[in-house]
Amino acid sequence: MKKVIMGNHSLSYGAMLSRAQVISAYPITPQTQVVELLSEMCANNVLDAKFIKVESEHSAMASCIGASLAGARTFTATSAQGLALMHELLHWASGGRMPVVMGNINRAMAPGWSIWTDQNDSLSQRDTGWIQIYCSSNQEVLDTVIQAFKVSEKIMIPSMVVLDAFVLSHTYEVVDIPDQEKVDAYLPPFKPEFTLTPDDPHAFGGLTSPEHYFELRYMLQKDMEKVPALIQETAKEFEEMFGRYPGLVEAYRCEDADVTLVTSGTVGYTARVAVDMLREEGIKAGNLRIKVFRPFPFEIIRKILGEARKVAVVDRNISYGHHGIFYEEVKSAIYGFTKDIPIFGFIAGLGGRDITPEDLKGIAHYALKKDRPEEEIVWIGVKK
Repeated sequence: MKKVIMGNHSLSYGAMLSRAQVISAYPITPQTQVVELLSEMCANNVLDAKFIKVESEHSAMASCIGASLAGARTFTATSAQGLALMHELLHWASGGRMPVVMGNINRAMAPGWSIWTDQNDSLSQRDTGWIQIYCSSNQEVLDTVIQAFKVSEKIMIPSMVVLDAFVLSHTYEVVDIPDQEKVDAYLPPFKPEFTLTPDDPHAFGGLTSPEHYFELRYMLQKDMEKVPALIQETAKEFEEMFGRYPGLVEAYRCEDADVTLVTSGTVGYTARVAVDMLREEGIKAGNLRIKVFRPFPFEIIRKILGEARKVAVVDRNISYGHHGIFYEEVKSAIYGFTKDIPIFGFIAGLGGRDITPEDLKGIAHYALKKDRPEEEIVWIGVKK
């Protein structure tokens, strides 16, 4: 079935098709419509799930953690300040190996108070031990929720499905909503080995001495390192059943590019337009859109960028006092593993400012004119 739906409702349909059993959330713009629709689905018996109304995002994640411990498939959604309020419990979910799936609508952090998009809210949580996947279309949002449950429940690590506020969350697109029977065949019921039950008691998250804590974190890291291969494996299964491949990255016309743009989120699709325009001008440009940010897909990025001539990373975020965050990550992936490649870092679109094809063309032209980066950060569109 095809429906014209907004990005927020793609999250809702993804959770419904995944047969989420417990949904707990607190409304916050621009996420509210995600849980509004899910609450209607629960009330109308479209989805057989428990919808828990809570007083804060902290409580929403606490409810999801408790439900996951009891063996339920759990889902929540949030944004910006709400995600920041969850921070403590994000560590608890990953450290406790609870495969919660959460939708996060990228919204700029306050102050100044903003409801528009940039990526600092989710990227501020990059060290909490969650898988992070950045989507560029409503179809990708729905597909990724289903895949995220499959991956998370296999490896027992929580997942965050991320999309741009308004640019995607409130934009309507045609989405193919797969048959429930096919999704059930792809995503089996959640049956964890250990659950919180009086029939077979276990302790969870207790005091851990230095004798054991180090090894727990070592195991989390080693399992995180398995996630890229697992995502590719489950993506191939998804492609065989549904005809779409929700993988790690998307490379567009990168093979012979003189300059390769590195993007994420909806900027990745805008960049494809810019690449086509540049090609029409006789400039060999390409675009590498990074979908999975945590764990960072080192191997495939080195393969695609290893032979690049120049790389221009476009960040809709900033690590204050350092650089754009995707720029940092790309440099760390390439350094010492490939030839010496000039990598330029650009920051654009903070607080929801538009990033246009012309902006991206200008970024490509800038990189082509320089032999090496001359500035730590190149700011795009700042009004001085």
